[in-house]
Amino acid sequence: MPALKDIRRKIKAIHNTQKITKAMKMVAAAKLRKVQTRMLNFRPYAEQMHSVITSLAGGAERQTHPLLMARPRKTVEVVVMSGDRGLCGAFNTNIIKAAANYINDLKRNGFEVSVSTVGKKGRDFFRRRGVTLRKSWTGVSGPLLFTTAQEISTDIIENYINETIDEVILTYNEFKSIISQRVSVIRLLPIASLEEKEEALSGVDFLYEPSQGEIFNTLLPKHIEIQVYRSLLESNAAEEAARMSAMENATQNCDELIAKVTLQYNKARQAQITKELMDIVGGVEALK
Repeated sequence: MPALKDIRRKIKAIHNTQKITKAMKMVAAAKLRKVQTRMLNFRPYAEQMHSVITSLAGGAERQTHPLLMARPRKTVEVVVMSGDRGLCGAFNTNIIKAAANYINDLKRNGFEVSVSTVGKKGRDFFRRRGVTLRKSWTGVSGPLLFTTAQEISTDIIENYINETIDEVILTYNEFKSIISQRVSVIRLLPIASLEEKEEALSGVDFLYEPSQGEIFNTLLPKHIEIQVYRSLLESNAAEEAARMSAMENATQNCDELIAKVTLQYNKARQAQITKELMDIVGGVEALK
């Protein structure tokens, strides 16, 4: 039976841990409210932008702009968006596992795979497994700036135009609710697929002012930046929601553990009192 002093020390340690998990839950909840508002306000704009650009790009010739040109699919770039920190449940594990499975499927099908990561957890995972990363960005889990999305987008666009990569896939956790996140795998480049092009060609023709080339030169890079920024917002909101849920579960587990250890303490204390009483009674009987 452990000593009462050791059990009291253990109960105190659990209480201290519970205070930390409660504080982390409150911090995550405050961050979630901010990023969720930004994400929900930005989501309709990004979706409408994607719809408009897809329609315009589908009705245009692929030679109109380099970002529309679909080359033979040889090298596929997979951009994995994870978090910089842990203590957020299965958030990082889910996205990393899904990305790793997708990468393995591409390799089995004979494609060359280029991997870039956003977030320390994804970077560390692939480095530990000997995967050479083309590019990695860290420190984006805090307050998100549009300039971060512009930096990532500029790198992706340059490598796509230079034909270093032939297709770009984004993998990230999409925010569904506070208790639910869904891993999303979307194609970022090329913008219009053959199916989308055929569907658009069956619809209306567009009139461009001032010209089709000028419009695409302005809108297509901006579209990439918007979709990357939307993915970052979704991933950030999903991370904070997962962290808040994980810390709430940890706080509840601390309550259960405190009750269990307190019961153990009471049993040990009762056993010690019983032993002392028996020693007293034995001593009295010996004096008779």
